[in-house]
Amino acid sequence: MQTTENPAKNRDYMTPADTSQQPSTSTRAAAFGVHVFTALGAGLALIALLEAVREHWAAMFGWLGAALIVDAVDGPLARRLNVAALQPRWSGDTLDLVVDFLTYVFVPAYAIAASRLLPPIAGPLIGVGIVVTSALYFADRRMKTDDNHFRGFPALWNAAAFYLFLLHPSPWLAALAMTGLIVLTFVPIHVLHPVRVVRFRLFNLALMVLWAGLTVLALAMDFNVPASVSVALCAIGLYVVFADPLLRLFGVSRT
Repeated sequence: MQTTENPAKNRDYMTPADTSQQPSTSTRAAAFGVHVFTALGAGLALIALLEAVREHWAAMFGWLGAALIVDAVDGPLARRLNVAALQPRWSGDTLDLVVDFLTYVFVPAYAIAASRLLPPIAGPLIGVGIVVTSALYFADRRMKTDDNHFRGFPALWNAAAFYLFLLHPSPWLAALAMTGLIVLTFVPIHVLHPVRVVRFRLFNLALMVLWAGLTVLALAMDFNVPASVSVALCAIGLYVVFADPLLRLFGVSRT
């Protein structure tokens, strides 16, 4: 994510240091190429959706993972090439919101609703609840705190769907968990941003590397992983969501 108000990250576009210098055509083309690269995430979302329709769930998550890589790379590229100044006609923030809603919310919501892991009556209702509440969350100007935590569950439904397929809980327990996350979207708990939060940043980044590796392993094994892998993935997920409330409960400083 690149937008200033999106649950994943802020593009932080720079203003030009010297407006008297006219950029070359190739420089402008390179800057526009970053927008195209970001928009590629929408194409990856479509491929992921096609895999979901075929119930190729591991492949779907693989394509969503590829979209995450695009999302992680395009922000630094945009800052390096000063995209906002060189291509002001196109809004990187708006483009991010469109792509992120597809990859973080819409495709995962379809997977959750169509997975048959929820009770038949609950699947469509929860899917609708996910996309409606997430649309509101994406428009919330106060979704981020001053120290870069998220307020409420930050619409990371790709991760929620991944854990649903990993754990295969009973249908009504799964429905209860998804409903709980929908409610947490608007509960003012502070959820960790593993990259932008300064406190324990190196530790958090190391956990994300471990999480990524274990996730790739789970997908390669079509979710048939040892219990130790599932426990480690769940522990990391719980840490991201509940670390800040617990640390504040025990009086640990946020700086």
